[in-house]
Amino acid sequence: MQNIAIKRVTLDDITVLQKIGRETFFETFSNSNSEENMQQYLEDGFSVKKLREELGNRDSEFYFAVHDEYVIGYLKLNYGRSQTELKNEASLEIERIYVLQKYQGKKIGQILYEKAIQIAHDKQVKYVWLGVWEQNLRAINFYKKNDFIEFDRHIFKLGNDAQTDIMMKKNITI
Repeated sequence: MQNIAIKRVTLDDITVLQKIGRETFFETFSNSNSEENMQQYLEDGFSVKKLREELGNRDSEFYFAVHDEYVIGYLKLNYGRSQTELKNEASLEIERIYVLQKYQGKKIGQILYEKAIQIAHDKQVKYVWLGVWEQNLRAINFYKKNDFIEFDRHIFKLGNDAQTDIMMKKNITI
């Protein structure tokens, strides 16, 4: 797919971020989780209050993938103390890469991933890491294809369901 622009998300984009966040999360996980847990996570995880806090955090960044002025995916990165677990100054966390279902398989996720790696090089971190649900085989394979390796596991709470994420990382050569 051609003509994909990557745009840094600002507070002015909060409504669009909320919409794309909820839509892509629902598309990705609704078939594997209860309606109650999904609804709770979508309301809490993508509330305007939470997104405003995340966008206001200087150690987190969001980027949209835009095609013909339409947001089709997004990326969230965390540095330093904003990382969800490791909080290592020498690392960068890819917290989210999500693409609308109808645009999957068109290299949009790869474009967002490459933006994350470019930023990792710019920030001169030693490695990039992330957590991916153990049942999300498509994402796991995507990251393996991009030279990530498993190094640990952690628990991710979706509503009242404790799920296991595989933690993966990739060393960055500076």
